[in-house]
Amino acid sequence: QVQLIESGGGSVRPGGSLRLSCTVSGINFSLQSMAWFRQAPGKEREFVAFIGTDTNDMGYGDDVKLRFSISRDDTKNTLSLQMSSLKPEDTAVYYCALKKSGQWRASRYVATGYSDWGQGTQVTVSS
Repeated sequence: QVQLIESGGGSVRPGGSLRLSCTVSGINFSLQSMAWFRQAPGKEREFVAFIGTDTNDMGYGDDVKLRFSISRDDTKNTLSLQMSSLKPEDTAVYYCALKKSGQWRASRYVATGYSDWGQGTQVTVSS
């Protein structure tokens, strides 16, 4: 019954910005930890950013630190990812994901730690 739908992807030049959104239904969103992952052709799905039910609990992948910002709006059941200073290597399909409960803390950094996924939205960074 859980559904996640991403939006906001597109094509931008290097150095540009883009904001992704994910709307969540079928679950009490305010009680769920969430994350963004991305996957480029020929590569494994890569952790991008995590946010817990307490918004002070956040984390980022090494390649996106200081450039990306994750946030949530529990009144709108929405997860967001603000991306700045985009690079060609950021090109990928971006997915939002619902965290499994009752897992070790380290599971937040791997795809197997998540139970539900959106369809993904394409981000392309090129000159």
